[in-house]
Amino acid sequence: MKKSLFAACFSAAGLFAPAYAADSLQDAVKTANAQGHAVKSITPIFSQLVMFSIPAGFQLGSEHTQGNQYLREMVLEGETLDRWTQMITITGFQGLGANPNVTPQGFAAMLAGRFKNACPTTFAAKEVANLTISGQPAFIAWISCGTAPGSDHSESAIIFSIKGANDYYTLQWAEREAPSGQPLTFDDAKWKERIARLNPVKICPIVPGEQAPYPSCVDQK
Repeated sequence: MKKSLFAACFSAAGLFAPAYAADSLQDAVKTANAQGHAVKSITPIFSQLVMFSIPAGFQLGSEHTQGNQYLREMVLEGETLDRWTQMITITGFQGLGANPNVTPQGFAAMLAGRFKNACPTTFAAKEVANLTISGQPAFIAWISCGTAPGSDHSESAIIFSIKGANDYYTLQWAEREAPSGQPLTFDDAKWKERIARLNPVKICPIVPGEQAPYPSCVDQK
């Protein structure tokens, strides 16, 4: 099963190195991995810059924009998009943030509903946090399938849902483990540690003429 359940739903903290744009990120990640530390990623995605930390050990798998959707997937070194145990995914949905009827919690609930449809007997989810990111409303949820459909593994993910000024963004860290005939149990310590490793998460205005490493976003409080 190539795609994570998360991607299929859309049909499609230690030391830090400097921040990098997507076009130079591959080399930065390789260097950071060799040194055993994380790297800050800052990428223009539609109308804003999106920043988060790529933990040591991850490599770029794919990145593309199709219409009004952006998707980047990262897997552990030595793994591929076809065979992976952990995947970090960032998405953007152009224009969705301008819809007053879409909330971060509602967007996460939509994702949870699609997971539940995929594995109704082994589905489990948990609300983790309501928060603000760079002054914008955000929500963090954990969503899981004890057995992913058509597979021999479970799949669970911690998901940030972030309402931008004009667009919506998600950031998720997914994991595949042995299948379970029962709903999975939320491991509070593990998933909160992973949230910490993805931080700092920010969304920033695009400053005309500013180039990578986007100091205005790096310095944003």
